[in-house]
Amino acid sequence: MNPLPTSLILHQYDFSNFAEKGRLMMGFKGLAWRAVEIPPIEPKPKLTPLTGGYRRTPVLQDGADVWCDTKLIARELERRVPQPTFYPPNTSGTADAIAWWAEQQFMRPTALYVSGINADHMPEGLHADRAKLHGLPIPSIEAVRKAAYRNLQLVRPQVKWIADMLADGRPYLLGDLPCIADFATYHVVWFFRGRHIDCREVLTPYPRLLAWRDRMEAIGHGDRTNIDADEALAEARAATPATPRPSQPQEGDPLPGQRARVRAADNARDWIEGEVLFIDADEIALLHENDEAGQVAVHFPRLGYDWRPMS
Repeated sequence: MNPLPTSLILHQYDFSNFAEKGRLMMGFKGLAWRAVEIPPIEPKPKLTPLTGGYRRTPVLQDGADVWCDTKLIARELERRVPQPTFYPPNTSGTADAIAWWAEQQFMRPTALYVSGINADHMPEGLHADRAKLHGLPIPSIEAVRKAAYRNLQLVRPQVKWIADMLADGRPYLLGDLPCIADFATYHVVWFFRGRHIDCREVLTPYPRLLAWRDRMEAIGHGDRTNIDADEALAEARAATPATPRPSQPQEGDPLPGQRARVRAADNARDWIEGEVLFIDADEIALLHENDEAGQVAVHFPRLGYDWRPMS
């Protein structure tokens, strides 16, 4: 099947596991897309004009609209290309719960384990950057190494949980077809490759888990073309945000046209501010304007994010 052409741009870097989730979701939907390689640490001078200051990876762009966080990116891709679906009916509820566990509970100890084992081989400044992101003091290399083995004890039982889900021979976590739970769990397992020292021996006792990993990898990334960040900024400047769907504000929500601010809820320090363009129970989009990108609509998921109306 020929890839479906799109105007989508994924701002990412190649060793990011969350970016791997984004790339694999593009492949599953059979899309042709473009990639902008962004720095793994601050500053990110050609990304943050598009996001109003949001700095995490990846970010999806289409013209003057930008979607932050792979949870919301998945929903946007599903809205555009409903089949094949990330959300088969028989997985409803359970898949989202597993995805939340994988990214909120399984990911962090895995990252600390793999990064700690590879402490001397990570990009310069990465440990300090990630500590700053979580509001923590900058660790020494020795502290990073020690954290690896503490977190390995949290990683092993969770790896077994994945293996247990696959123990009856099913090809994917919730049945015969991949769903959002598979994509959210796979990219954490993918991270065990490490940067220099391979950490995949943690998976070795579980052949069915390894077979599932290989099936997910085989989905591929679709049709990727690399472009320069300046091209993406120029597309944003030349476009205007798309007309939003009708908003469905909840009790206490800011209304479209009012100002609000948003940030990730897990210790993120920087607020993104703007005029509310769209809001419902799952998403909030803020209009933000600057010279580099022009006016952009920056979309955030509600779950996992803190938002405040501004008087």
